[in-house]
Amino acid sequence: MAGMTPVTIIGLGAIGTAVAKAYLEAGHPTTVWNRTPARAAALEELGAVRAATVQEAVAANTLIITAFTGFEAAREALEPAAAELAGRTLVTLNSGSPAGARETAAWAAEHGVDLLAGAIKNVPSAVGLPDTLLYYGGAKTVFDRHEATLRVMGGDTVHLGEEPDLAAVYELAVGGMLLPALLGFFQGAALVTSRGLEASTMVRFSQKWLEMIVHLLPSLAETIDTRDYDNPESALGLFHEGIAYDHELGREGGIDVSWQEPMHDLLRRAVAEGRADQSIAALIELLRKP
Repeated sequence: MAGMTPVTIIGLGAIGTAVAKAYLEAGHPTTVWNRTPARAAALEELGAVRAATVQEAVAANTLIITAFTGFEAAREALEPAAAELAGRTLVTLNSGSPAGARETAAWAAEHGVDLLAGAIKNVPSAVGLPDTLLYYGGAKTVFDRHEATLRVMGGDTVHLGEEPDLAAVYELAVGGMLLPALLGFFQGAALVTSRGLEASTMVRFSQKWLEMIVHLLPSLAETIDTRDYDNPESALGLFHEGIAYDHELGREGGIDVSWQEPMHDLLRRAVAEGRADQSIAALIELLRKP
């Protein structure tokens, strides 16, 4: 379609395939490449150009989007095409450490590539939706140049700052909430199903609980930023008292609750420091290493 920026997608796992489909549906000329060529077949049927080599994929367009599980994997995939990269823009969409993002930024600079290191904060099926969040670290001028094209992947598209590792920082900072929240749900489901009830009966109430937690986040963040823990909405001591109930739940439901022990240890240490009447947000002071 005239006026649509051509894009190259490298890495056709679940996210890469979803990204390619979003660009094809939006009318962008789209070139794809994957180490396993068969993964490109369905996209080719939708109108994508399947590159025979990574060099051909990179040479095809000036905007290159990679979707891999880590920064090292992205660099390894692109290395054979290093000579073709100069003057292009590389957008990485993957998990990984801030150090990995910085290493990739240095690698990109060596090859004359503009880098935006980003992340999609949603599942593959949400790619392309108006409220899907993506955020990026890297030069603002590069982000501004490609912002309209990047928004094809999700309407909530954010530039975090000039530092190339910022998306990785937020990816780990925000992503760290996922597994504890899911384990809490799984523990509850184990209890409910031990009574012959279905886990699906929890969903409505769990959603309400999560909404309450979302409501608390701004005030907790303000408490952390000011480091004023002495006027709590949720006192740390109440969570400490709940440790006994967690163990009782384990006994009654025949559930292994040992995954909570590190959290219980933090609560015990905080109470030992005299923080029982402080906000639960004071736990951050124990998480910070000197």
